[in-house]
Amino acid sequence: MAAFPGNAIQQGKRRRLKCGIERRPDSERLGQMDVWRTIEELRGSARAFVVVTVAGQRGSVPGETGAKAVIAANGLIEGTLGGGKVEAKAVEFAKNLLSGGPACLLQTWNLQRDVGMTCGGEMTFLFERVAAENDWHIVVFGAGHVSQALARLLTTLRCRIDVVDTRDEWLRKIPAAENLARHHVAAFEDGVEWVSAGSQVVSITKGHATDRPVLREILRRFPDLPCLGVIGSAAKRAVLMRELTDDGIAGELLEKIICPLGLPIGGNDPAEIAVSIAAQLLEKRGTKSH
Repeated sequence: MAAFPGNAIQQGKRRRLKCGIERRPDSERLGQMDVWRTIEELRGSARAFVVVTVAGQRGSVPGETGAKAVIAANGLIEGTLGGGKVEAKAVEFAKNLLSGGPACLLQTWNLQRDVGMTCGGEMTFLFERVAAENDWHIVVFGAGHVSQALARLLTTLRCRIDVVDTRDEWLRKIPAAENLARHHVAAFEDGVEWVSAGSQVVSITKGHATDRPVLREILRRFPDLPCLGVIGSAAKRAVLMRELTDDGIAGELLEKIICPLGLPIGGNDPAEIAVSIAAQLLEKRGTKSH
């Protein structure tokens, strides 16, 4: 950890950087220690996050070399990178990094050209993505009544949830949570980009016509998912099997689809269906190989 000049700590006075953003007192800068506490707390949680460090600077800039921040899917959790537009840009860059790409990279921005600030300097940031230790990941296609109940239930568990839908108004009904992300897409199958090889996936879209392309794309790209389920009846399963066969999906892959979805418990109320699906996801998580 970088040492702070003793006389600066004693003075504790506010100073201004050249670009006009007020620098925090040195006593406040010692609050960067909170970043390390936050990192320790997040490791072992079900959340992936990015540690961003100001690795270098040139000219008039709002931040200080060595400053750190912790960013998760819902934004800045702890620390500061100087505030303003450059911090906002770094936060968005880190959030995008959570979806994929290199786990560690350096990024240099000219504050005037790349960020739109009046400062004429440059800042270099080190982005380090830290994977969730308990990486139980669930992707829910559809944000209708059952998915609304399911999402609320899953957010109480140690897992990460991505909910995908073409209807923004339905996505907005799902309460925000630290371990949940909502994705508005043009077509349901576009949400496959949030699926990874270890994801559990449930398709609860508007009907079998929209479930079909989701299942087709997932089976083509991720044939060995630990759990792939679709809500519906035995009759719907028969239709989907026939249509996916026409799409060229092999029979052994089709057998991996769980339909009807959910354990045979409870009634037809969305909340009870959600409990049956969550129970099945827990059951499948417990049987997957480590």
